[in-house]
Amino acid sequence: MGNGLSDQTPIFSGLPSFHSFHIVILGLDSAGKTTVLYRLQFNEFVNTVPTKGFNTEKIKVTLGNSKTVTFHFWDVGGQEKLRPLWKSYTRCTDGIVFVVDSVDVERMEEAKTELHKITRISENQGVPVLIVANKQDLRNSLSLSEIEKMLAMSELSSSTPWHLQPTCAIIGDGLKEGLEKLHDMIIKRRKMLRQQKKKR
Repeated sequence: MGNGLSDQTPIFSGLPSFHSFHIVILGLDSAGKTTVLYRLQFNEFVNTVPTKGFNTEKIKVTLGNSKTVTFHFWDVGGQEKLRPLWKSYTRCTDGIVFVVDSVDVERMEEAKTELHKITRISENQGVPVLIVANKQDLRNSLSLSEIEKMLAMSELSSSTPWHLQPTCAIIGDGLKEGLEKLHDMIIKRRKMLRQQKKKR
């Protein structure tokens, strides 16, 4: 997975490397959530079956200037009957990874509804969201600007930091860059919350 990120000076160089971040992976069924999880864990493609409940993995990821960060991922099933359970997994989460299938134009509206629903929950106000535009390697995949428009990203709450990342989970393209952005957003939010506490 591309490690051409070493030329950036990350803002998290002063962090203890043993810190673990709680991240929830959501999205409609068949978007590629579990493929993303296992590509990050094993750095190879793992053939997956639909997730009936959830998968959880602690994964050490090397970001930026060789900084190792531990992400505790919860990959939650995306079938319609499982979606009401999402909010119990996002309680106290540091970040949300929302995976969309860049080819599935028919279900983009459904993905939009679920994305907006989960970010509007009061406990998720301000939680950074990484939108993973998966399957970008396929010829008929939507462009990032089309996805941004169809998901109505501009209508997300102004308190929700987000980043839209083109990826191909099967070969891992774009995943590391996306996590880098998510990590930056989480650190920025923590600093802001600390400052707000001091002001009180």
